[in-house]
Amino acid sequence: MNKLKVITFAILAMFIFTGCGLKNKDTDIIKINNTVITQSEFDKAYDSVVSGRMFEQMGIDVKKDPNNIFALMMREQVVSNLIVKALLNEEMDKRKITVSKQEIENGEKEIIDRFGTKEQFMQVLKTNNVPYDRFKKDLEEEIKMKKFVDSIAMVSIGDSVAKKYYDDNISKFKYPKRVRASHILISANANQIKDKIKEENKNISDEELNKKVQDEMNARLEKAEKLQKQVKASPKTFAKVAKENSEDMVSAVKGGDLGFFAKDEMVEPFAEKAFSLAPNTVSDVVKTDFGYHIIMVTDRQEAGTLSFEQSKKDIINYLEGQDKVEILKNKIESLRKDAKIEFIDPAYNPEEIQKTIKEETQKNPELKSLTNVETGTEKK
Repeated sequence: MNKLKVITFAILAMFIFTGCGLKNKDTDIIKINNTVITQSEFDKAYDSVVSGRMFEQMGIDVKKDPNNIFALMMREQVVSNLIVKALLNEEMDKRKITVSKQEIENGEKEIIDRFGTKEQFMQVLKTNNVPYDRFKKDLEEEIKMKKFVDSIAMVSIGDSVAKKYYDDNISKFKYPKRVRASHILISANANQIKDKIKEENKNISDEELNKKVQDEMNARLEKAEKLQKQVKASPKTFAKVAKENSEDMVSAVKGGDLGFFAKDEMVEPFAEKAFSLAPNTVSDVVKTDFGYHIIMVTDRQEAGTLSFEQSKKDIINYLEGQDKVEILKNKIESLRKDAKIEFIDPAYNPEEIQKTIKEETQKNPELKSLTNVETGTEKK
């Protein structure tokens, strides 16, 4: 059911609970009912939002100029997140919503089981630069959020409702021609390698840096080519080799199996090669932004439509997720409406931020459509 996007509470928890606990350490900037947000707490949450590669790639330094229009947009977003976080924390405290150690352990086990072993799961965290402590904290918040929503209203979608959704949206369950393939991935992204080398060698010259990056890329290509020759000579060993060598930890535990996928679901070089292969044949090494792939197609499937029974579980999960998100959104709106919010420092008042954004867009009309989209504001 590729077109149904299930909104998970893990995403909501990461969005709402960005930052540290609310402790009054320094200058107070916002007060929400009895909760105070300090400057240092805002700074930590803000840094976590703007420290990604997106702004760097755009050549924008949002930390250098606090009145840069992108910095203002991010400030408004972070303020909103922190207010929601404070309101939800207060409400959950009132309802005595807590998470036990056993619930966290059960949740962790359920996630680890999807990856095979704890060692493989830890490798996935490492690959994605997610500290284990942060994962545990996010998991705790996710469980807490689910319990909170259940304390407001229990959601249950019956088969008849799911069947009606299926019948009303039959086009969502049609699929184009698909192939089933397995792959072995040797990760190789030049930018990531460069960042890692720079982090380990602070004073390295550009010339030496580029040489080290190229040497590492060559080493990873050589490893991929060696594995390709091995499985090309003996395709029956593909699953074993994938389990032992593939750096796509999610598929590696399944012998590299990616399941069925349509052509537009994969990056172009990978898709082009996969759809050109006959079943049970091994590709040459294929380069994508993720690295070097060795692909083996195991099955092909003509276009068709998933049955209701095939789709029912996904539909129920999707509809329940939608209902829970709507319940949470309505509760947040209610809490905000009844809350007493004081912007001790006016620079963090969304109305003042919007006023400054408008002034900036008047100076540069080209930014107008961007700010409307990014901040979710309406034209006044």
